[in-house]
Amino acid sequence: MPRKFIPSVKLTDNDVTDEAVYKQRRTLLKSMGFLGASSLLAAGNANALGWFGDDEEKKTFQRKALEFSKAEKFSTKETLTPYEKVSAYNNFYEFGTGKDDPADNAQDFDVDPWSLKVEGLVEKPFTLSHDQLSKRFALEERIYRLRCVEAWSMVIPWIGFSLNDLIKQAAPLSSAKYVAFETLYDPKQMPGQTNRFVGGGIDYPYVEGLRLDEAMHPLSFMAVGLYGKTLPPQNGAPIRLVVPWKYGFKSIKSIVKIRLTDKQPPTTWKNLAAQEYGFYANVNPRVDHPRWSQASERRITTGGLLSRNRIPTKMFNGYEEVASLYRGMDLSRFY
Repeated sequence: MPRKFIPSVKLTDNDVTDEAVYKQRRTLLKSMGFLGASSLLAAGNANALGWFGDDEEKKTFQRKALEFSKAEKFSTKETLTPYEKVSAYNNFYEFGTGKDDPADNAQDFDVDPWSLKVEGLVEKPFTLSHDQLSKRFALEERIYRLRCVEAWSMVIPWIGFSLNDLIKQAAPLSSAKYVAFETLYDPKQMPGQTNRFVGGGIDYPYVEGLRLDEAMHPLSFMAVGLYGKTLPPQNGAPIRLVVPWKYGFKSIKSIVKIRLTDKQPPTTWKNLAAQEYGFYANVNPRVDHPRWSQASERRITTGGLLSRNRIPTKMFNGYEEVASLYRGMDLSRFY
């Protein structure tokens, strides 16, 4: 019989560190029977604990250089998070629930061939091949802040193109109100999709969604690279969504399908725990997570991964230009 989840005591800003927050978020999954050292060992996946990783020669996914321009209006002067940390500290449960699991377990990920379908309530559905992902649209570099719901953040130089350019080519019908996204489902390559102990008990494939006006906002971005080269698999190769004013789990990785619809689509974390992860997931320092404060965040820059480099969290992650999208909405209710 599943154990009833009981939220822990709410943390203050000073109490919250990334390690604590990370463990607290996993408490939800653990309470459902999806995590734990004994379970991992029983599942025959001791390597997911990282105990033996140093004994094996690790393969490295081969990234390729990209041609792109720099979009100065979509930039920031803030200190960039080094590539070594952007690529080594990830949430991508398809490859494991530990922060280093994706980098350890995804290096054999095969992204070519790849198909990204754009369909649904559109006049011109189409499919992009692997090569077209980086050649169909002019690529640009945008430096965005990334704010995780776990109260840590990064500053990342993404390379890609506007989501609205992609959607416009499909010619949305007037009845389209939402955009649904879906991650690749390939259990042979993504061990978390078949093993609930590795993948956190999530129902796969991972799905996300935006309102159409959110998707068409100039900030919404389809990334195919970072730091001058194609994406590494742990960061969502070969193509992912980046919505910088929302918590990071909205920026779905390794996308194979984009579907326009007239109904609000299901989203993975809302399905798993609606009381904690809403459909909108806008960064909001005034609305705490049930188990920790969202008033501040630990910015990952050049210090250690567990350093206390805390800064105040800004509404919409500092991207106030999106505020008009939510005029008249109660953002404590539509979280």
